[in-house]
Order: sequence, then structure tokens, then C-alpha cells
Amino acid sequence: MINQEYKDMLGAKSVIRELSEYATARGKEIGYENVFDFSLGNPSVDVPKEFTEEMIRLLQEEDTMTLHGYTPSLGNQKYKEAIAASLNRRFGMNYSAEHIFPTTGAAGAIAHAVRAVTKPGDEMIAFAPFFPEYRPYVGGAGVKLSIVPADTDSFQINFEKFEEMLSGKVSAVLINTPNNPSGVAYSTATLEKLSTILKEKSKEYGHTIFLISDEPYREIVFKGADAPYVSKFYDHTLSCYSFSKSLSLPGERIGYVAVNPACEGSDVIVPMCGQISRGTGHNCPPSIIQQAVAKVCDLTADLSVYETNMNIIYDTLVELGFSVVKPGGTFYIMPKALEDDSIAFCKKARDYDLIFVPTDGFGAPGYFRMAYCIDTDKVVRAMERLKKFVKEVY
Repeated sequence: MINQEYKDMLGAKSVIRELSEYATARGKEIGYENVFDFSLGNPSVDVPKEFTEEMIRLLQEEDTMTLHGYTPSLGNQKYKEAIAASLNRRFGMNYSAEHIFPTTGAAGAIAHAVRAVTKPGDEMIAFAPFFPEYRPYVGGAGVKLSIVPADTDSFQINFEKFEEMLSGKVSAVLINTPNNPSGVAYSTATLEKLSTILKEKSKEYGHTIFLISDEPYREIVFKGADAPYVSKFYDHTLSCYSFSKSLSLPGERIGYVAVNPACEGSDVIVPMCGQISRGTGHNCPPSIIQQAVAKVCDLTADLSVYETNMNIIYDTLVELGFSVVKPGGTFYIMPKALEDDSIAFCKKARDYDLIFVPTDGFGAPGYFRMAYCIDTDKVVRAMERLKKFVKEVY
């Protein structure tokens, strides 16, 4: 008998993917350059040349088994050492290779982290707005995910609601900063308060409440933003990272879990992740990609275009009367729609070939997300189309 749970999921496809597919089909009709597609967060800047050069060198100079053979179940040692050293240099941490577990992107990292610090029947908390795929990541581990309503004034944490929902059944808290979809980075003050609450409640409930930090946009931070490294604030933190955005490598599916050395179980969590892989069929990201990224993990692609695009869009939205919190990073912005029904708003925008994502599924009804990882010239043209749409419809 087929699994009914996964069959039922077929009726709940990702709205982002559906809109992206629509934009592609529309582009075949009128030319994709005439479709202003803000649906999919697919990096738009070139991979650093150093990565390409290292891939070429590896293919030309290394033996095939080194490049394409199985890695150890806990990952390539040089990759793990390089990641630990980079984090220590940049953030003043004291990781060693034994605290790093290579994964297939941040999604794989979260899936492992959740299973490492919870058991089926436990509860986890995340904060709106949140990435909708958290639900299958957490639900697949047999854990209940509860969502704290958004603080729509700032999109920092709604601490009043958080403390109401934080019970002894909660084993872990999941955060995402800088945030998809809002673009907001959690401030030093926010992380200090979160840490204080987690310490107090862990003591009160008699068990550690772990913090899982989803950080794929960590390197895309804009001028003046307060976006500190999360693990500096709370010992019991598992950082989940991906090079998809920083190096423009989403198709290579390469990331890691970094276990704070001061975390409870820091000596066993990475080996546990190896065992979790046995049950999920993860079995390490590609060997050659681990080796290449080890060489360039301190670098980023040229991410400056994202801030340029953000400022153009933010200024236009404000000029047109939208309510919007200015992003501190990522390549997303999340304005409030010009009517209560953001799905209806996005459908009307689509008539002008503006492809926006309603954020009801992100826990933020009434808002929409724009992924501005596109050419700046197209952003400028899109803003003229947005002005026309707002003038004619609203």
C-alpha cells in the first residue's frame, strides 16, 4: 500500500515553485525578459572564480578515487577542518573538526539537527514569518512544530507570545536570521533576550532547550545591519549553514551543522548525525564539492547587487505607500499587500506580469514576498510596472 501521508502532500505543492513554473511558461509566450519574476530565491550572481579554478585543479591533478570515492560517514576531514577554522577566525569561536557535520545544504543540516536534539512526540517552536519547509523538516522527525505569531512592527521575535507558548514539552527552538521571507536580521538585543529566556526556562524545566539556527543568508548582510553570530549568545546552539547563497552554489547542495563546543552533547552530536544519516539515506554530500569548498569557504560571490536591488525596491515601495520593514540582509523583502487578501493582490499583480509570493504559508497573511535576486536592470523596469499596477488597480 502506498503511503497516504505523502500522497496527501501532493495536493499541497509549494506555492513558490508553482509561481516559478507559471513565470517560466509565461516567459515562453512573451519573452522571459518581460516577466518580472520575484518568486524563487535562486542566486543570480556568479560563483567566485576561485571555486571554479579549484574544481579545475582538482579534476586535473587529483586521482579519481580521491575526487569521487566515498567520504567517511562524518565527512571529509579537510572540509571539516576548514569550516571550523573559518568560523573561529571570523566569529571568535573554538570549533574543531569534530564539531562540524557536512550536509546537503541547510535543509539537510536542519533535518539532522532536529533529529539529534528531539525525539518523536516532542515539541519545537519557530517564529513567524518562517520558511514553510520547516513543517516537513520537523514533522518528518515526528515532532510537533508550533509557530509564534509575528511581531509585524519589526519582524523581530514576539517575546510575549513566545513565553506564553514555551512549555516543558519544548525540546528545541528554531530561528532563521537573516530571515526568509522578511529579510530582517535578529539584532544583538533580540538574541540576548532569547538566550536569557532559554537559559531560565531550561533551568525551570530541568532539561536543555536547544537552539537550532538556520543561517543560509548569514553572509548577505547590508550596511548598518546588526546581524551577529547566533552561537555567540547561547551555548546550546546548532548552526545550520549552506553555501548555496554565499558562493552561489544552490545546485551543489553543500552545507553543514556546526555544534557549539559548549553545547550539551557536543562530543556526541556529530557522531549521532552520522547515525541519523543511516536512517534517512543522507550519506554525505559529494566528495569533490566538499574538497573544493574547503579551499574557498572564507570567500563569497559578489553579493553587493542584492543590496543595490533592495534599496531600489524599498524606496519604490515607500513612495507608493506600502507598509514595509527594511531588510537587513538576504535577497527578500516582505511588504504588506494593498488589500487584506494578499493572494488576491498577487493574482492581480500577475496580470501585469509581476510575480509575487503571498506569505500566508509563511505565517504572515496579508503580506507578500519579493525575491530580488535578479538583474538590477530588470528590477528598475519592474518598478515602473509596479507603479503602473498600483496606479491602475489601487
